[in-house]
Amino acid sequence: MARKGHRPSKAPASRPRFWGRHAVSAALANPERTVRKLWATREGMSGIDVPASVPVTFADVADLGRLVPADAPHQGLVAEVDPLEDTWLGDLLQQGAGEGDNRPLLVLDQVTDPHNVGAILRSAAAFDALGIVTQDRHSPPESGALARAASGALEIVPWVRVVNLARALEEIAEANFWRIGLAGEAPETLATAIGKARVALVLGAEGEGMRHNTAQHCDQLARLPISSRMESLNVSNAAAIALYAVAARDHAGD
Repeated sequence: MARKGHRPSKAPASRPRFWGRHAVSAALANPERTVRKLWATREGMSGIDVPASVPVTFADVADLGRLVPADAPHQGLVAEVDPLEDTWLGDLLQQGAGEGDNRPLLVLDQVTDPHNVGAILRSAAAFDALGIVTQDRHSPPESGALARAASGALEIVPWVRVVNLARALEEIAEANFWRIGLAGEAPETLATAIGKARVALVLGAEGEGMRHNTAQHCDQLARLPISSRMESLNVSNAAAIALYAVAARDHAGD
């Protein structure tokens, strides 16, 4: 049954802290996000729209630096937030079921680096992807580093966490997505594999690539046509290129 899941209440110590203008302002603007506290310099508050319900503590740069990891570029803004409510795969697939909706879906197989996932979310927002799907136990939690890398996209791109990725890929297939796994050893390039169907792009973990069982649940494997001088690309770069390839197909006649 398609439904929204609710996370249990978090203890204050487990709430993530976001920093930087893009991450904090996007969190404040997201009606689905609860911002518990905001620390800011007076300069950092310039141009930031803060709801009256959010308590603000003014502090100097050094004080803010003690609230976040060493050398984090907080730009005079630090926010403590509640994690977003879970999004369920059935709900996401239902959103993309409308006629003419050709938005791609991204599936990440044990991509654990928060900077990579944040960068992938940013590319997903830039190319209007339907959302991303990850395995719950093998993906990073919401964090300041991830939100910073996402540059606001964490607040606007649906993120589904699933227990069983293979089962999720079966559900994605039932929703009429053509599942393309990116693999450097594949004989066919992504450009020729895309075709005209709705696409789910499946990307494997940093270094190891897709697991065998994940590849078995793809309809087709394809590679990016990179030079033989380079063995592979960072997963976030590969995701951006793959999303561009889908966008180029969809806008070929524009």
